[in-house]
Amino acid sequence: MTADATAAMVIRPGQLAEAAAILALWRAADATPSVTDHPGDVERILRGGACLLLVAELGGRLIGTVIGGFDGWRGFLYRLAVDPAHRRCGVARRLVAEIERDLRRRGAVRITALVERDHPWATAFWTAVGYRDDAGIARYVRDLGGAEVGRR
Repeated sequence: MTADATAAMVIRPGQLAEAAAILALWRAADATPSVTDHPGDVERILRGGACLLLVAELGGRLIGTVIGGFDGWRGFLYRLAVDPAHRRCGVARRLVAEIERDLRRRGAVRITALVERDHPWATAFWTAVGYRDDAGIARYVRDLGGAEVGRR
């Protein structure tokens, strides 16, 4: 992507009608599948509330996403994903900068990015944009149910 194309890129909130395109982008970007990778789960985020899902759009096509959540105390970043054809052009940096602005406006003073350790390109990116590995914190997860969870 050229500098002109980067300038033409738009960062904006995702729309309900884009849930399927967002899921397709995550698959194309090799994001590790999650139990919440279903249209209903994405649509719930897109309806608003504690999370904001931003998309990067270029020429009418989604080329990146990031989810920012705020629990009233801290911010959390999820699903930073960029179409492989548009990587290393500043898309991820622009998405992160915009979601950080939103979280700061909402009162966040600390942000945690969930990053898979076995993706060296991802850990290198987060280090490059000023995040540090918090070796003192372990992440524990529990799925609360089967396919019916979150899809009502």
